[in-house]
Amino acid sequence: MRILDRASPNHDARPGDGTVDMLILHYTGMESAAAALDRLCDPAAKVSAHYLIDEGGAIWRLVDEGRRAWHAGVSSWRGRTDINGASIGIELVNPGHEFGYRPFPELQMQALEELARAILARHPIPTRHVLGHSDVAPERKQDPGELFDWPHLARAGIGFWPDFDHDPAPPGIAPEILLTTIGYPIARPQAAIAAFQRHWRPALCDGKVDAETARRLAIVAQGIS
Repeated sequence: MRILDRASPNHDARPGDGTVDMLILHYTGMESAAAALDRLCDPAAKVSAHYLIDEGGAIWRLVDEGRRAWHAGVSSWRGRTDINGASIGIELVNPGHEFGYRPFPELQMQALEELARAILARHPIPTRHVLGHSDVAPERKQDPGELFDWPHLARAGIGFWPDFDHDPAPPGIAPEILLTTIGYPIARPQAAIAAFQRHWRPALCDGKVDAETARRLAIVAQGIS
């Protein structure tokens, strides 16, 4: 795996003992890879990520894994609020919903799989902590979005994806309890439901709990807890 280096100044020290146990995936949401790289390396922007992967599969390292990159912003998961302090952030070049959202190319996904495998070998990141930006910041973010292929990663042992066709769903649990069990912040339940759908029910991301969303919520909560 060849990694290109372009240092971003936007980072600081990790808190505590520096343990990393989360991997957060993003899309850049900009019109080009060059624009995204420039922004992630601009000290005035005050944003960064550890890595960026372009659509052709090239990997750029922007921040050393031992440092806290500024990629998740105001976010939380399972009650934790300093997501940046405990995570590795990977930006995937994609125009995003604002500039012409499109599927992530195979070369990009292959590079992500290779990079993620290496990161998981270095850090104690459980499958339930491989997440999208929208999972940890559902009120603000949509990325990597409903076109991202989470099952592809799970088949490679990266992240969690249950067998929705065969896993039983425990009945009768309120959606808010299931969302909290999974890890979502639920200050705005509809936003949390939409984020859940983008990750685990991408065919419908309307923020409403229909029967299939309820079933999938129960299956994910059972498997991820």
